[in-house]
Amino acid sequence: MCRWQSKVKSLGLKIDLHVHTCYSYDAVTTLKEVVTYSKKRGLDGVAITDHDTLAAALKLRNSDLIVIPGIEITTLRGHLLALNVTAPIPQKLDINETIQRIHEAGGIAVAAHPTLFYKSVPSQRTASCDAIEVINSAAIPFQFFTYLNKKFATRLNLPQTAGSDSHYAPEIGTAYTVIEADPDVEEIVQAIKKGATIPMGKPIPWRIRLKRGALSLKRKL
Repeated sequence: MCRWQSKVKSLGLKIDLHVHTCYSYDAVTTLKEVVTYSKKRGLDGVAITDHDTLAAALKLRNSDLIVIPGIEITTLRGHLLALNVTAPIPQKLDINETIQRIHEAGGIAVAAHPTLFYKSVPSQRTASCDAIEVINSAAIPFQFFTYLNKKFATRLNLPQTAGSDSHYAPEIGTAYTVIEADPDVEEIVQAIKKGATIPMGKPIPWRIRLKRGALSLKRKL
């Protein structure tokens, strides 16, 4: 293990806070692969954030990996990651109403890829969120949107997170959040709210993107 990796490990838990499985309409990762690749990447855990479904997240909670149950919710103004929820949250509601429902369900709301205009609609109303995803490995161009996301989070004075937004197993762990917390889901989400986070990551390599695209096409055929 490299010196910087050892230092990161000592600071807290490494959690990829944005992972999709084959329960998302646009992903191909099996539940077994989530566990296998998370361990391979040296992660302590993941947040399963399938599109508008909790099915995979609830099935994986009994694995020997920290699994934060979540959903990537489609609102009328972009996407929100609902972390630590165990009941469905309706989609296509106003963003503030969605955040309120996430809080009522005992979860926290993270603005997913907030400045990616082709995925979300940036809005000051995300100021009601608990955190901002500043590193998203799927973003293109990666450095540009990472810069904008961090600037956005700083302006709103909100905690910063990172996630791979993986839809294909080898993408897991390309970005992750170092969280200063005990290995307990409730402790982890409270630490995120307090800003005890360090976002880290890199873009998904193009060779992996192309492999994922080929698999997705094959799946549709």
